[in-house]
Amino acid sequence: MRIFLFIIFSLAMCTQTLAQNDALAQQYYEKGEYKKAVIAFEKLYKKSPRKINYFIGMINSHQQMEDFDTAEKLLLKEIETPKLKRLNPILLVEVGFNYDLKRDSVNANKYYEKAVAYTEQKASASYGIGRAFEKKSLLDYALRVYKHAMEVNPNYNFLNNIARIYGEKGDIEKMFSSYLDLIKDRVEQKGYAQRIISQFLRNDPNDENNTLFRKLLLKRNQDDPNLLWNELLSWLFIQQKQYKRAFIQEKAIYMNGDYSLQRIFELANLSIEDNDKETAREILNYIIEKSTQDSTIIRASQSLLQLDIEAVTDGNYDAIQLRFEELLAQYGRNFRTILLQRDYANFIAFQKDDPETAIAYLKEAIEIKLTLRQQAVVKLALGDILVYKEQFNQALIYFSQVQKALKNDVTGQEARFRVARTSYYKGDFEWAETQLKVLKSSVSQLIANDALQLKLIISDNSLEDSTQTALKKYAKADLLYYQKKETEAINTLEDILQNHKGEKIEDEALLMQAKLYEKRSEFDKARLNYKKIIEFYKDDILVDDAYFAMAQLYLNHFDEPEKAKQFFEEIIFNHQDSIHYVEAQKAYRKLRGDSVN
Repeated sequence: MRIFLFIIFSLAMCTQTLAQNDALAQQYYEKGEYKKAVIAFEKLYKKSPRKINYFIGMINSHQQMEDFDTAEKLLLKEIETPKLKRLNPILLVEVGFNYDLKRDSVNANKYYEKAVAYTEQKASASYGIGRAFEKKSLLDYALRVYKHAMEVNPNYNFLNNIARIYGEKGDIEKMFSSYLDLIKDRVEQKGYAQRIISQFLRNDPNDENNTLFRKLLLKRNQDDPNLLWNELLSWLFIQQKQYKRAFIQEKAIYMNGDYSLQRIFELANLSIEDNDKETAREILNYIIEKSTQDSTIIRASQSLLQLDIEAVTDGNYDAIQLRFEELLAQYGRNFRTILLQRDYANFIAFQKDDPETAIAYLKEAIEIKLTLRQQAVVKLALGDILVYKEQFNQALIYFSQVQKALKNDVTGQEARFRVARTSYYKGDFEWAETQLKVLKSSVSQLIANDALQLKLIISDNSLEDSTQTALKKYAKADLLYYQKKETEAINTLEDILQNHKGEKIEDEALLMQAKLYEKRSEFDKARLNYKKIIEFYKDDILVDDAYFAMAQLYLNHFDEPEKAKQFFEEIIFNHQDSIHYVEAQKAYRKLRGDSVN
């Protein structure tokens, strides 16, 4: 037993030593200490002659010192009398490359051809030799090797290598075609291929590469109909924000074999997120028409109702209320329609301004036999409406119940944030801050960001003013904003700006007031507020919010993309830690015409 343990220990020590020496040799090479690298790699190769990388490391070190003659002698000797009595064919590529470095193209090509010929006799060597050619950027030779291997043995698949080589050569059409061949042959590679292809596409449908890729897909779909080509066309149109065209492809997929409406539902959500509400409506109506599942019809109807609520401009919600009531009459008030019931209650409270009816409605919903999560949905909605009515203590009871029931869940953390926000509304800043400290490390980045933002508002504005007068006014304005009492909120914020000049709360008040102006389409007033933050509070934490908001204003409302680009630049180059950084980067690249993955 002791002998056995000794052997195991010795082998482990040898392996560790070898690994350390390997790392040392690589370190010498990377630091440009090539003489030391030669000695280190030579020692390693003597101990492990099967590891050809050590020999090649030694050769590369000689080449870095421009000692091509020594490298040539070592290579030819290894080819003629290999240590393992069997030629490693990638050395034929290494010899050829060494001749290339000596500017001897005749001998270089001679050995490259020998390497190719070797694969023609022994196709199993194709991958190793092909990769050796690729590493030396000898792309045409690598293509020959891979293509021949696939011709003689259909089981070999080097389409990924071939596509990558065409990409490096700048032959975009052949690269696209090769990736399409790869996807068809191995559908599990679709995600990988899409990531590579997306690097060559832009958001612009008229871009040369986008046009080329679309034509290739359309031709394949015509010559060899396959739902795969429809999926890729849909994917392309989504990259180009052409949701209506993507919808045409998704309908074809649905009608010809994929009988799930999930893909189409996801497209509807993308359209909503990107503010293409016309297409979203068309998609949602299609889902309602085609689906045979009540749950799907209810979900689509909910989304459609939310779009229609947002579209109301005259305050007349009677038709929408009737649709809610018809749906609930058709599908019943039960666990399946709990989200629809929640939406209806929110509609009654916030759009119809009848919170009492909404509260009574949700209290009835709690009595339905529900899961813990479904109960949480109802209680959170109930709490929100009680906050709207300024019945803070009752709201806190419901939020706290959800927090305790799902304390290790995102929903529980959302409930905790509502506890903090409600405490802040009622002026209990100390308790609010206690809750927010916990939420800074929430698993939900959105909750964590909101918690941090609210915590900073409270802490920054509590130090200088022990009475917290300005903070109380600001919290009141925030509550009025939540209650959709926009005029009162703007006036309360104006009170802060007039009577608390120079206090820390001023930039916060300017920002909230600007958002309210935007909501009322008073874009010039909003711009003036953002400008004040940038001019007078350029070192404060809200300046990146102001830059981002200004960029959006110039992009979406003033139609001045060049000015928008300047504000996105400020975030990209001077505020890399901003929560807007990623979105600013994407928007900036899109305005500049770069590809956006």
